[in-house]
Amino acid sequence: MRIILSTAAALAAVSPAAAQQAASQPRSVVITAARMIDVVAGRVIEEPVIVVTDGRITSVVGRNGGRPNIPADAQRIDLPGKTLLPGFIDMHVHLAGSARIRGYRSLEYTDVFPVTLGVGNARDMLHAGFTTVRNLGSADYADVALKQGIEGGFYPGPRIVPATWSFGATGGHCGGSNLLPPSYKQQTERGVNGAEAVRYQVRENRRFGAEVIKVCATGGVFSKNTEPGQQQMTADELKAAADEAHMWGLKVAAHAHGAEGIKAAIRAGIDTIEHASLIDDEGLKLAKERGTWLSMDIFNTEYTQREGAATGALEENLRKDREVAQVQRDNFGKAVRMGIKLVFGSDAGVMPHDTAAGQFATMVQFGMTPLQAIQAATTNAAQALGRERDVGAIAVGRYADIVAVDGDPLADIRVLERVSHVVKGGVLEKGVGG
Repeated sequence: MRIILSTAAALAAVSPAAAQQAASQPRSVVITAARMIDVVAGRVIEEPVIVVTDGRITSVVGRNGGRPNIPADAQRIDLPGKTLLPGFIDMHVHLAGSARIRGYRSLEYTDVFPVTLGVGNARDMLHAGFTTVRNLGSADYADVALKQGIEGGFYPGPRIVPATWSFGATGGHCGGSNLLPPSYKQQTERGVNGAEAVRYQVRENRRFGAEVIKVCATGGVFSKNTEPGQQQMTADELKAAADEAHMWGLKVAAHAHGAEGIKAAIRAGIDTIEHASLIDDEGLKLAKERGTWLSMDIFNTEYTQREGAATGALEENLRKDREVAQVQRDNFGKAVRMGIKLVFGSDAGVMPHDTAAGQFATMVQFGMTPLQAIQAATTNAAQALGRERDVGAIAVGRYADIVAVDGDPLADIRVLERVSHVVKGGVLEKGVGG
């Protein structure tokens, strides 16, 4: 099995002059395997040969597709017996957080501690096969810092689409912490009041690196003194968020568990509804009519119920988690049967980041076919991000973000929990050669 080392490792082995000359030339890579899943066409391609130039795919040819044009100096990543898929996209993560630290336990750590967690979490998600993630909420612009570190080559990680600060109504979910008495007024996230305050927050987030906006339309599970079913942002505030973000060319995600908050967010023009736990039939119909994407984290409840108390989660949080878990899963099944647009969103950080791929099997358990679950984390997610020219498929023009597994994920979806190789931009990030 022949592989390509990371760019940094390869250049370190040659002289500075040679390295400079090599860096200025197009870098060609060829990737081969036993089979590949074409998520756009919904078919399997036997014996794919994928040619990559400067990190993007220039050719994809199968066994019966003709002779590929392989540059003579191309480096190779040969993966015999493996199945290739596009790098996975998780549309709802929290990199600067830990599933092991909940409730009052979080107050034991200094303010910048979450960023240190993010370095390891980013690596874990990349090694689990997630080459792109949408980070929906980080205090102090931690997700932008992590993105800068990864793009600068300081440590490995996925492509990050940062939301920076998530925000909601003062006193609500994402509206400021109330773990301490009022005299402390700890502000871990931002509360807004009125449409103009919402517009200001959108502009401020974008100013410092947000590439998506996240608002909290309803109460939440893992906050204190809010109920998931309760709407907490007005229709005018939600519309202001959508209108302002769209004017700047940004998409908007709305945390929304409750039925009324979900419908208000859809009517406001929000692009993706996060959680959607208590969505009712009217909300499902509205999502279908408007083409709104639903991102439903139906996997993580086993972890939160099993480990939550030990991590410091409040009993209030665990009670709310129990109340919404099965309802959310049942509504996910309804959404699948109705043909509503769905994306993969794990809420990694609520459970350990390296377990995020466990959601694939849960999505299949509650109604999706294996192909639908894979598409939710690839081509669907790319469309919802508005980045289908870059990610979401093994196709000409897109980044060479590719994962390899043993076996057939269309027959056994759980093989996606055991990714053996990860390629990002044509560089092997995980996997060893023989």
